Amino acid sequence: MLANFEEMEGTGMINDAAVRQESRKLWQYLASISACFLVVGVGSALAWTSPVLPQLYAADSWLVITQEEGSWISSLLAVGAICGAIPSGSMADKMGRKKSLLLLAVPFLLSWGIILVATQVKLLYIARFLVGLGVGAGCVLGPTYISEIAEVSTRGTLGALFQLFLTVGIFVSFILGSVLNYTLFALVCVLIILLFLITFYWMPESPVWLVGQNRKQDATVALSALRGKDYDPKQELNELQMAADASSGRKPNIFEMAKIPVNQKAMIASFGMMFFQQASGVNAVIFYTVMIFKASGSSMPPELASIFVALVQLVMSGVAALIVDRAGRKPLLMISTGVMSVSLIALGYYFKQKDSGNDVSSLGWLPLTSLIVFMIAFSIGLGPVPWMLMGELFSAESKAVASSVAVMLNWFMVFVVTKMFPTMNDELGTDMTFWIFAAVMAAATAFTHMLVPETKGKTYQEIYKELQGTVDIPI
Repeated sequence: MLANFEEMEGTGMINDAAVRQESRKLWQYLASISACFLVVGVGSALAWTSPVLPQLYAADSWLVITQEEGSWISSLLAVGAICGAIPSGSMADKMGRKKSLLLLAVPFLLSWGIILVATQVKLLYIARFLVGLGVGAGCVLGPTYISEIAEVSTRGTLGALFQLFLTVGIFVSFILGSVLNYTLFALVCVLIILLFLITFYWMPESPVWLVGQNRKQDATVALSALRGKDYDPKQELNELQMAADASSGRKPNIFEMAKIPVNQKAMIASFGMMFFQQASGVNAVIFYTVMIFKASGSSMPPELASIFVALVQLVMSGVAALIVDRAGRKPLLMISTGVMSVSLIALGYYFKQKDSGNDVSSLGWLPLTSLIVFMIAFSIGLGPVPWMLMGELFSAESKAVASSVAVMLNWFMVFVVTKMFPTMNDELGTDMTFWIFAAVMAAATAFTHMLVPETKGKTYQEIYKELQGTVDIPI
């Protein structure tokens, strides 16, 4: 009898009742990492301008461009990302998360192909807009897929992989841009997307989406792949089915969602952090890292300094993945935005002294130190956490549309900040530009304290209760 009991317990069944047991995490990590190879492509596309634009500005460049043309090459990616985010949620609901992600390889490959053969600046405009389409959609679909395949215990760590692999792409771009020519650089970017296609093709579809499509058998297979063959998926499937039944036939638009108090709170928190993430000026710093260091007159070669800053961001994004499920989302956000504000004040102080004609030879260390501290702080909080909140604060039926709007807002801010950054530098001065970003980060700290809920280790039902402020949950 004891042997039979142990056998039933080992398979997760006792008296035909499902037993929630510890699952294996390997394939959750593998599927998330494979999806994030696309995010490496996002990061490389983002940072491509930093090493390439200075080459194109040179008088002996094979395609000489102006500063104005360079600002459009940088910012058109954001315009494409806004447009790509709009249909991505609906596409994911109709086609599935996996097929939609695989389809995103098309705009990436088209973009790099055009860049390889471009002979006019107009072709670079088209290429940057096309890759922006893939970037915007990828920023919706990547976090959605990862949040839906992950268990509560791994959701924070897996969610942080998005920002980690984004920084991998940025770091790779800074390195390759400094050692490879224009053509080889683009070819490596093509290989990154091909690596994504080859690996992600074999990964399972989101069980959440499969249950919503009444494909329960396929969802069982997907869960078995993601949780391990000894895991009994019955209880989790029942929970997914209950959530799917509750939202059956309901695909609210953003205006309908805004009428519901719980969704209002979720939207304020998610959209607010997306706004602050880009209003920090982080992408302006990434896009123009080399030029910032040239302007600062730092003793370190600008290209080497930018690589070092990207390396710090990469390492700290890895640290964030390890600590986010222990430290919590809210404390990390508050520490992150507070420290970013201080580092931006210091950076502004350096440029104030330099532009005033004061001797800054003794402060040559300050620009690099300030940017390193800025990137460390961003990487442990404001970088990864808004993407997690986007996947955690909304129900299954509202996640796609809410994520699309959140990403549209994010990339709209990328466009505004990167397009206006050179103008702000010229009109207001570099010191005042960084002080404005510092004030925004101080406001972000207060916003987080007052309006962002803690989601660490909580199921959506528990998060719903916190947003609602009541005990009963309508699912």
